[in-house]
Amino acid sequence: MLGIYNFLKIIMTNKVALFRLSVLGSLTSRIDIRHGELKKLIKAQAEQHFDIPNSKKIKISARTIERWYHLWKKHGLDGLDPKVRKDSGDCKLSEEAKSLILKFKEEDMRRSLTTLLDLIGKQGFKNLPRSSIHRFLQSQNMSKRVVSDAPTIERRQFSAQYANEIWYGDVMHGPKIMTEKGLKKVYLITIIDDASRLVAHSEFSLNEQAVSIEKILKEAVMRRGLPNRLIVDNGSAYKSSSLQEICARLEIRLIHCRPYEPEAKGKLERWHRTVRDQFINELNLSLIKNLEDINIRILAWVEEIYHKHKHSSLDTQTPLERYRKDVVNIRHLGEKAKCIDEIFYHRIKRHVKKTGVINYNGNEYEVPYEYASTYVNLVVDPYVEQPKYLESLEGKKIADVVPLNAIKNTYRERQRPTEAKPTRKTKSSSVVEDALESYQGRFKLEDK
Repeated sequence: MLGIYNFLKIIMTNKVALFRLSVLGSLTSRIDIRHGELKKLIKAQAEQHFDIPNSKKIKISARTIERWYHLWKKHGLDGLDPKVRKDSGDCKLSEEAKSLILKFKEEDMRRSLTTLLDLIGKQGFKNLPRSSIHRFLQSQNMSKRVVSDAPTIERRQFSAQYANEIWYGDVMHGPKIMTEKGLKKVYLITIIDDASRLVAHSEFSLNEQAVSIEKILKEAVMRRGLPNRLIVDNGSAYKSSSLQEICARLEIRLIHCRPYEPEAKGKLERWHRTVRDQFINELNLSLIKNLEDINIRILAWVEEIYHKHKHSSLDTQTPLERYRKDVVNIRHLGEKAKCIDEIFYHRIKRHVKKTGVINYNGNEYEVPYEYASTYVNLVVDPYVEQPKYLESLEGKKIADVVPLNAIKNTYRERQRPTEAKPTRKTKSSSVVEDALESYQGRFKLEDK
């Protein structure tokens, strides 16, 4: 019994040594290894994957395996047991340096090692080892991260009840790809559903401006219907008047997150991490020649992999399966689909000159003359910056856009108001007529 007890004790106290022994594998069972064969066996072991205790790594270098092998050959299992440093707990910092470190740390427990090094350096202690300061703070139980004493925001996990109840929109900085204008950085703009984690639409763009975000929203509502709420960042692109007007026309409530609160978009942050790990890392950039090449790949990956992969937060359902459960509750475009382009056009307020002309992007356009000296909306396709037609400020279409032709206007007949004949009112008395009568009466007396 005592032998079994000692054996179990050895197993419990030498877990790391036993793991290292398992890594050596067949090397420990070979009695005689030929010259040159050892390196081949070690290299073969280094190519395997291991479940390393207390580590996220899965591979061990050949150099490390060789070192463990020679320790095992010389000392057996005890040689594989990690040795405690002889100077463990010792600190080579001077008493004055220790005193300053404690002083600066106690003044503000949130100070980092970098800040402490800067402060100590100004006191004449240059080039102190960072690891020595860290070990000293550990020995004083002062190395743990300190949470700010500022009032924290209460946060609670939530999820929308139905698909399309809440959408999130955000931008992720992507890689640099080859384009017609050379190497350019791209930005992934995504709109994702809260309840199902389904990606309504995701597309790379060369910028993160409002026009690009609106383009993704247009594709999203055409593919997946209308959300009740759209939660977006607090950046200038999301606060543009054009995006607010588009959401108003589609009856979507636009909500902006508070600044500096990334926790409010945790589901989108998780999506971005998935994209980096599973799409960007697997992307062969040598095959990307333009923006279309990378966008067809993100579309294929979303539809064929992401939407069909079981999601842990969806009770092992896929995003597509969860979304389809709520199809009957989804608000579709309906009649709005017929004028979807017009909904996403931009309305730009312009003052009409006395000559019936407005300016846009350095060009002049004619407006019906009855709107001279007033304001109208120039309706523009923002994706090509092409004027489409004119609207009144109330949103009623009033005319097509006509470029100014000054030469043709030379021969154009002008509209003039009809001249009305003056009407005279008969007066019972008049100072002028009284003066005339008095004047004529005076001359008649003189003639007599």
